[in-house]
Amino acid sequence: MYQAKIYITLKDGVLDPQGSIVEKTLHAMDHKEVQKVKVGKYIEVLLDQGNRESAEKRVDEICKGLLANSVIEEYTFELVEVGA
Repeated sequence: MYQAKIYITLKDGVLDPQGSIVEKTLHAMDHKEVQKVKVGKYIEVLLDQGNRESAEKRVDEICKGLLANSVIEEYTFELVEVGA
């Protein structure tokens, strides 16, 4: 069994209005050192897969098929083996 920790963010160059608002708000709170904020998604998925290779393949399919919009988003993930 594997737990996939999936991180989805906007691709570089794609307008990130949420990130901009967070950045402006942090500046207004006197956190002037903040240079750039990107807002994304974090998703956890538990997979009943026999081995790491098949789990990686399945997570990649899930991300491409549903979780990430490949036109404007990119994703990374990490797998953690967990007990059943």
